[in-house]
Amino acid sequence: MLTVLSMFYYICLRRRARTATRGEMNSRRAVESNSRALPMSAETIQYAKEVLDFTSHYGSENSMSYTMWNLAGIPNVYPSSGDFTQTAVFRTYGTWWDQCASLHQPSKRTSPSFHSQDYVELAFEEPVYPTAIHILETYHPGAVVKILACSANPYSQNSPAEVRWETIWFGEPTKVNSPQARQFSPCIKEINFPTNLIRLEINSSLLDYYTELDAVVLHGVKERPVLSLKTAVIHMNDLDEEDCEEKEGCGVGSLNRQFGSTGLKEWTNNGYFDKLPYELIQLIISHLTLPDMCRLAQTCKRLHQHCCDPLQYIHLSLQPYWAKLNDASLEYLQPRCTLTQWLNLSWTGNRGVISVSGFSRFLKVCGAELLRLELACGHFLNETCLEVIAETCPHLQQTALLSILNFCSELQYLNLGSCVMIEDYDLIASMMGAKCKKLRSLDLWRCKNITENGIAALVSGCQNLEELDLGWCPTLQSSTGCFAKLARSLTNVRKLFLTANRSVCDADIEELAANCSRLQYLDILGTRMVSPESLRKLLQSCKELALLDVSFCSQIDSRVVQELNASFPHVAIKKSFTQ
Repeated sequence: MLTVLSMFYYICLRRRARTATRGEMNSRRAVESNSRALPMSAETIQYAKEVLDFTSHYGSENSMSYTMWNLAGIPNVYPSSGDFTQTAVFRTYGTWWDQCASLHQPSKRTSPSFHSQDYVELAFEEPVYPTAIHILETYHPGAVVKILACSANPYSQNSPAEVRWETIWFGEPTKVNSPQARQFSPCIKEINFPTNLIRLEINSSLLDYYTELDAVVLHGVKERPVLSLKTAVIHMNDLDEEDCEEKEGCGVGSLNRQFGSTGLKEWTNNGYFDKLPYELIQLIISHLTLPDMCRLAQTCKRLHQHCCDPLQYIHLSLQPYWAKLNDASLEYLQPRCTLTQWLNLSWTGNRGVISVSGFSRFLKVCGAELLRLELACGHFLNETCLEVIAETCPHLQQTALLSILNFCSELQYLNLGSCVMIEDYDLIASMMGAKCKKLRSLDLWRCKNITENGIAALVSGCQNLEELDLGWCPTLQSSTGCFAKLARSLTNVRKLFLTANRSVCDADIEELAANCSRLQYLDILGTRMVSPESLRKLLQSCKELALLDVSFCSQIDSRVVQELNASFPHVAIKKSFTQ
């Protein structure tokens, strides 16, 4: 048995060592597959008809500037290059975002092949068998890391019996040498169902500025291509984790079968394996990803016991497996998650595969010890879910949910960005100021109705705030003194986003310079009232400042940026001159 465990561990490490070349291997398989296809109908070429879902976009809900909606239809910019408001732009780029206090280290069980940070889902008019996909990137290309196709037709009146997502291309984050426009046309894998729903997954961590996408073109045929009689030989090294899950039935979506003990052998004498300390075996297994544990659990009852031990699930990220996770998966995970402290269910529940009742049953069993809960873009969330979280997670320290403000005085990180259903942000801000004294990071990106009264209540009670995002908040005006009061109260602030607030002026910048010496990241994109003189005062006072975004600031031209770069080389000053 010791030999079996050692061999399994070696195989897992060998698979991890191959991940650096998986994208290249996947492309090679796709080329071979495409070379064998014999189309039986004319190729259809379509631009995206509609944007159905996405994790984030840079622009405002009230306009088309820098929003995901720009991905629908024909190109607006391509083949031109540059920073254009008519493109789709995600919220983050580079590594500096990952250095903020609100970012936690990912679960150690997260597969090294999972790179995705954002996604966007696009619907097309006609379902086709894809033969090619062209992504028109107009600024800082290289962020696309995965392309998926869905079996469900978003325009069908009938609900599908099964929703299946298939990865047709994947790769690692890249940094293209030039920020200029390009058409990204990866070799895609052939699938056995027609699709008109495509998902792009993005990682911008290697880029020097925001990636900008203009349009997506889907090529395909309406009849399934016929393969030639020639059979391709696939090398074992070419099998990626998703291929293994599909071919061997080891996906997270079939946890009931994988964790079931039926048919497992009970060895009466395990040799030297019996002499290994329980803790040592646990330590070895702790290095495996969830699918690897699923496979190992099927080998024998002894390893099944180790793989089902709740101590193996203290930190659990299910985000990489969003496409395979459903109510049944959560049901079979329940006995193993009674000690879970960190749980990531972001992106899960797409198209109804996780129900409110399924999530509620899971959390009632597994929520008692939770300290950290991530539910970004959770498609099943509603008021019932919020009530269950408030009732069953007394120790929760991080969440993106409004209803628990009154219950979690230890709350440190809160993301309410783009919560369009909140009708009174001033009331929420007042509650946070009164109840959440330990709040360190708050995201109010694109909140539509917060005023100077809400800001005053917030900063008076939450003076430990290190990160505050007030980007695209149109109801805040510098003339009310709200930004000056913020600067005087939040002396520990490190990251401050006042994106697209045209009223930010020299007086606000000078208050930041006088009171916020620890400031590291400042975004004042779009203001017309800030002069070079006030920026020099800020840069002289804030010695830790690492990034300053002054794009579309009308008083800051290229000459000023060059002068500031020369005088303060340690600061990355971002400026877009494309209008």
